[in-house]
Amino acid sequence: MTDTTPRARVVAVVGATAAGKSELGIALARRLGGEIVNADSMQLYRGMNIGTAKLTPAERQGVPHHLLDVWDVTETASVAAYQRLARAEIDRLGAQGRTAVLVGGSGLYVRGAVDAMDFPGTDPAVRARLEAELAAGGPGPLHARLAAADPAAARAILPGNGRRIVRALEVIELTGRPFTAVLPAPESVYDTIQIGVAVPRPELAERIERRVHRMWRAGLVAEVRRLEAEGLREGRTASRALGYQQVLSFLAGECTEAEALDETVRATRKFARRQETWFRRDPRVHWISGSEADRDRLPDTAWDLLERSVTG
Repeated sequence: MTDTTPRARVVAVVGATAAGKSELGIALARRLGGEIVNADSMQLYRGMNIGTAKLTPAERQGVPHHLLDVWDVTETASVAAYQRLARAEIDRLGAQGRTAVLVGGSGLYVRGAVDAMDFPGTDPAVRARLEAELAAGGPGPLHARLAAADPAAARAILPGNGRRIVRALEVIELTGRPFTAVLPAPESVYDTIQIGVAVPRPELAERIERRVHRMWRAGLVAEVRRLEAEGLREGRTASRALGYQQVLSFLAGECTEAEALDETVRATRKFARRQETWFRRDPRVHWISGSEADRDRLPDTAWDLLERSVTG
């Protein structure tokens, strides 16, 4: 009899925020006897729980989760640093004969974990000059410069994400090549199956709005206020996280609380569109429906896909 047990060393569950990735990842990990490796850049930060929709220990259903609560909010995120952490977990699980279920919507983090990617170095002088420009004029002028030098990178990086804009401009200056050209063609270093969870855009927009309102009711403002005391406002990466950035503006008196909530909904919807665009560009992603009508069948649909990948 043919053994149809999925044997992928890594199963990556990807897609837009609020698509249902976390729940599907747990369902697959339970069937595979695997463990979750986080690929959400903001869930690596300690204390950023409500605004990142980080699952509680009870919601994890006994499935071990790795690379949550790794960094302080003052630490600047690095894809290269994440790559080292993720591969150490994937390799450890592989040595134990267990499947790593990589779950997250941070596209570059997913690629860094499973693809052959070497990240260009940095130049302190160039970085300092660009960061000084960012501090003086904000991200707008730098994003416009990036759009002229590398339109594809400018489309992929949010105009308000000053840290990533600076990094892209630094790479362009150091290598003389567009930032997107530095990223190699997709080439997995693991036996990897990528499953994309697709939700129709109007439905996803409604889910995002409901999720943001739940976060507010769950105490996001209090969470941000506590993290602000721990240095969140000074954190170059964590302070830009969706929801956290908007609440920090409210706490600084720059907008009302209602305006902060509405802006979080708007910005999250925009971010979700960018996530889907990123993952849709990768032909290796197998898309399945995560719509409300198909949600109950989502784990079985994904499992069927894994079985077909073995027998096929």
